[in-house]
Amino acid sequence: MTLDQYRSLADRLLEPFVGLAVRAGLTPNAVSVLAFALAGGAGVAYTLVGGESVWYFVGAVLVGLNGALDLLDGALARRLDTASRAGDLLDHVLDRYADIVLVVGLAVGIDREVLGIVAVTGVLMTSYLGTQAQAVGLDRVYGGLLGRADRLALIGIVTGLAAFVQFSILDVSLVGWLLVVLAVVGHLTALQRLSHAWSALSPGR
Repeated sequence: MTLDQYRSLADRLLEPFVGLAVRAGLTPNAVSVLAFALAGGAGVAYTLVGGESVWYFVGAVLVGLNGALDLLDGALARRLDTASRAGDLLDHVLDRYADIVLVVGLAVGIDREVLGIVAVTGVLMTSYLGTQAQAVGLDRVYGGLLGRADRLALIGIVTGLAAFVQFSILDVSLVGWLLVVLAVVGHLTALQRLSHAWSALSPGR
């Protein structure tokens, strides 16, 4: 299950904001850069947690705004008829850097750097397999257990809860378990996408 399958519904909900962006003179690339800046702010907020859990709430809000703008840039490009391969490249590069900043920020904030490395590689491999399928002639793959929309929703919800709920299981905090999920499910999603692409490229084998 992945939230990416609801992109068309999200585009319809964002329609009023697309109109506002057009009237404000924003370009899709400017929205992409702004989305990355918000993700960067969230990553920094997560590193500042320490004993101040309010930073988790700040990060959760910024992650939510990042996710909304990540959808808005594509919808705006379609409205303005300015969609291009250059814009798509910029969007994907900034998304990957945003993923890195968010996961690293979460790991640094709870001193779980090794877990953060495993989680961020799972996230990056998921995205890589999605676009690599397109590079070998297939459609871009968004499916699997945990797509980017799912990750952002999960990070936002869990860190929002962490701002108000303090608990640990097996000496691992709520955010620590979030990193475990990102690590395990991220790599499983990458393998799902690899299997899908391999089956499409090697029918009958």
